[in-house]
Amino acid sequence: MTTVELGKQTPPPAPRPKGEPVLSVRNLAKHFPIRSKGLIRRKVGDVHAVCDVSFDIYDRETVCIVGESGCGKTTTGRLVLNLIPASSGSVVWRGQDLTTISSRGMRPLRRDMQIVFQDPFASLDPRMNVNELVAEPLRIHGQYRGENKGREQVRDLLAQVGLNPEHGSRYAHEFSGGQRQRIGIARALALKPRLLVLDEPVSALDVSIQAGVINLLEDLQEEYGLAFMFISHDLSVIRHIADRVVVMYLGKVVETAEADELFRRPSHPYTQALMSAIPLPDPVKERERKRILLTGDVPSPVSPPSGCRFRTRCPKFANELDNAQREWCVNVEPALEAKFTAHEAACHFASARTDILEVGADMRAVPAELAQWPTGRPSDEQASQPMSCAPEDGAREPIRISDDVTVDAEGELVVEES
Repeated sequence: MTTVELGKQTPPPAPRPKGEPVLSVRNLAKHFPIRSKGLIRRKVGDVHAVCDVSFDIYDRETVCIVGESGCGKTTTGRLVLNLIPASSGSVVWRGQDLTTISSRGMRPLRRDMQIVFQDPFASLDPRMNVNELVAEPLRIHGQYRGENKGREQVRDLLAQVGLNPEHGSRYAHEFSGGQRQRIGIARALALKPRLLVLDEPVSALDVSIQAGVINLLEDLQEEYGLAFMFISHDLSVIRHIADRVVVMYLGKVVETAEADELFRRPSHPYTQALMSAIPLPDPVKERERKRILLTGDVPSPVSPPSGCRFRTRCPKFANELDNAQREWCVNVEPALEAKFTAHEAACHFASARTDILEVGADMRAVPAELAQWPTGRPSDEQASQPMSCAPEDGAREPIRISDDVTVDAEGELVVEES
């Protein structure tokens, strides 16, 4: 990790030359309908699972999607593979928009995009032995070259993921969690894909087994030139494997940057809180550090807060802003925009901190270089814009905050009693 000297601001690393992305996600959204009970089940609302998500994945790059449970990471991965239909937005894979392609049209593209599921036991058919499990995608896509050559293909795949080919006659329940995950990886690699969506592939494994699987994935990426979309809530794992990180909260992207840049100076209050939970290997520094503890509960995705979705738990909103600034957070949805070079955050009042993972570093916040904080109060036109995930709701009534309003421990606005 880059060391930040006291009183100095280390320049961000230069972005790598990339070319054209192999996958481009733009304004992706997914709403799941909520229906009433009874014989005639009418739609009564929506779960806003994913809202206005955009990012790119380049060749041989590992993009990590991080956030707490329920933030929409897995749903985003399934939308990228067109396993579930998107409500709006586009997913462009090598020039083709997957959201407009039929199931039949997707079939040949499935060879290029594969997924490794989070639960290595539930994703494997218990009635099939390992040879059958790994051979299944080859048979489906007509690439199983007869019994002799087919068996040789399966043996090679098992050897590549570190499994003994002699164990191909065993069933999934006879293996450990790490070995089962390797079987899932072998299945995903069978068709020689260009993109792997890895849905928390090591979250259920012991730390030592995690390291083995992560090292295996990095070796396979180098050998086959794969691009990874790695979904996880474990920032320690992400710090090790990621080229670029996309941070999600309640269905929206709140920050994205190159991994080194993001861990060096996180700019969004939510990212800062996540990183403060990473344990430091030095016990002395661990005791000295001050953790950022979030209060309150995660809002319901059925009725997300207006403006910034994180404001109900944001320590900056509660403790550092005045009421004129809070009106921006309450009324105006923050755009994901560049705060530093190659570093974007969705926060009106973003400022980087360099002391979260470097105890003893300068504790003063680093102001954004490319985007200025808004001044004054938002106009009626700015404060009444419909939310990006519900444009059909039309203009909203602006919320004005008087001087006698404060923020309680749950992030709610309350009027002080005289």
